Amino acid sequence: MSVECKWLNESVPSLESTSDATLRGSAGKRAYEWIRDAILAGEFAEGEFVDEVVLAARVGTSRTPVREALQRLQVERYVDLVPRRGAQVRVVTAVEMREIYQARFVLESDALRTICTRRAGVPDAARELVLQMEQAGSARDWNRFAQLDQLFHSEIVRHQRNAVIADLYDSLQPRQVRLGTRTLTEAPARLLTIESEHRDLLAAIDNHDAEGSVDVLRRHLREIPELVNAFSR
Repeated sequence: MSVECKWLNESVPSLESTSDATLRGSAGKRAYEWIRDAILAGEFAEGEFVDEVVLAARVGTSRTPVREALQRLQVERYVDLVPRRGAQVRVVTAVEMREIYQARFVLESDALRTICTRRAGVPDAARELVLQMEQAGSARDWNRFAQLDQLFHSEIVRHQRNAVIADLYDSLQPRQVRLGTRTLTEAPARLLTIESEHRDLLAAIDNHDAEGSVDVLRRHLREIPELVNAFSR
């Protein structure tokens, strides 16, 4: 079974002809994905201002799709739109990192306890995602690894069978992927630890060990001094 990254779909205004709307939607999606991936890859530094005209030329679209993409990226907290200055790549701080980890622990630990109480075991998709992550890690593709990592944890939360909690968890996706990408960029030596903790988490779930799985998650989301320092710069 293949698992693909589930990015939110854009809606396109319906006051145009179908062909115009399709073209505009395609251009907006292309602009959004290009800018998002460039930020994740570090092509634009945190705090850097990005120009609409330059972005339009690089993406190969007009300025309108780029402007729409930047508005969406602001909602997802990739950029801040500053009046009269344009779009600025957001700086991920140590405080935000801590808050994301805390939110994840609340949602994921509840899911783990429910899954283990039900003796539901590991969702099949989670096992495959671990293998895909290890391939991405071997290739040092941190962006791909972070996307797969988010999906891995999302599959576990969704296995709890609470759609509201699952949707709430997935609302963290853009920030979680960006944080994961930067974490491995700053501390690539963490890769082996992260992979080992994923395997430990699967084993605990397979054993229906609620507290053991929560303990693994706590280790997985603990603060690492070198990362706190890196995100505090």
